[in-house]
Amino acid sequence: MSEEKKACPVCPRRCVLSEGKTGFCRARGMRKGAVVPLNYGIISSIALDPIEKKPLARYYPGSRILSVGSFGCSLHCPFCQNYEISMSDGEEFLHGGRYLSPEELTDYAVKLRGRGNIGVAFTYNEPLIGWEYVLDTAKLLREKDLKTVLVTNGCANAEIAEQLLPWVDALNIDLKCFRAETYAKTLGGDLETVKNFIVLAAESCHVELTTLIVPGMNDTEEEIRDLTQWIASLPDGADIPLHLTRFFPRYRMTDRNATERQSVLRLVSIARESLRYVYAGNM
Repeated sequence: MSEEKKACPVCPRRCVLSEGKTGFCRARGMRKGAVVPLNYGIISSIALDPIEKKPLARYYPGSRILSVGSFGCSLHCPFCQNYEISMSDGEEFLHGGRYLSPEELTDYAVKLRGRGNIGVAFTYNEPLIGWEYVLDTAKLLREKDLKTVLVTNGCANAEIAEQLLPWVDALNIDLKCFRAETYAKTLGGDLETVKNFIVLAAESCHVELTTLIVPGMNDTEEEIRDLTQWIASLPDGADIPLHLTRFFPRYRMTDRNATERQSVLRLVSIARESLRYVYAGNM
């Protein structure tokens, strides 16, 4: 009798898993015949942050939001800023981390209202690989008139997006570059999946986008012009805020210098040819 295998439905990699195995993201696996999020409710990081730190520039400016992260990621960006948790197999968090049920997280968010909190932002690692926890919490947050925010790479299949997005209020989505080959070979993702996710999100939520400007990877005027013209081609796309942020050497990409400030500002001016709201970050 052959061993049963199932494909994880979350990202375009669609890892085929057998019992006890874990996917590429290190946070989903097949357990008792089902593909489940191993990081459900496991909190690696938690903080009350300014909303602008997500970054969201045009969504409840001046407010704060309870920001939580777990572990794992569907990409393997060599410049990852949070690689300690995104690239973790979760062992230290599964055995020594903090567990918060959706009810407990919602209650905590409610208690922080007096400090300017407007809801919960799922961030720090990739929240979509644990989308079930996000969904369960988002439903409770809405009952309390609190917001659900995602900071995500957007590399999730449409069937997951369509279940989750109706319960999400705002997103910052990383559009990491605008070349399919770079997404596939350097990041381990799929550009078309991310573009489709952005389209779906923009139909129902407040969306802002972020592109980290990495020297030698995505910093040409041609690529940024292509990227911003595509954004502008979406319905009301010219009004979607774009954050162009400065790269600093990190993780496995310490072989190059930080992006020159003038390079970022030059690309901001290119982006403003197509978009109304463009912000320079990490300056």
